[in-house]
Amino acid sequence: MPIDPEIVWLIAGVLLILAEFFAPGVVMVFFGAGAIATSVTTWLGLTPGLGSQAATFAITSLLLLFTLRRFVKKWFVGHSANGGGMADDDFTGREARVIAHLPGRGEDGLIEIKGSNWKARSEAPVATGETVIIERREGLTFHVRPRF
Repeated sequence: MPIDPEIVWLIAGVLLILAEFFAPGVVMVFFGAGAIATSVTTWLGLTPGLGSQAATFAITSLLLLFTLRRFVKKWFVGHSANGGGMADDDFTGREARVIAHLPGRGEDGLIEIKGSNWKARSEAPVATGETVIIERREGLTFHVRPRF
């Protein structure tokens, strides 16, 4: 029993949209929408051949990707106030434990946050075992201050 091409395109579209949950980046959803659009045009008889279906899929997918991605990405990913896409608010103001002495003067030491070790800097010296407050993050380094 042969499967109609519009059904194949519809199934491909749904699978591509579902794949977005496993491959984040807000790209697959546009290819899924392109496949669904191709399914509709095939069902309407506008794209009877495989070449016209492939062209419709490619043009629709790329057009949607390049025109709508920047708007849709905000819905799925969100945006941060710092513009870097980093979720600094998850750490800023939280406490961390010093696991390697922070010598002060902006020199490096180590802190533990949620069971992971991170490079940290402090202007004031902080001994191993003490608790610090996270002020900000720059890349993979946290800037901290002693908790008083």
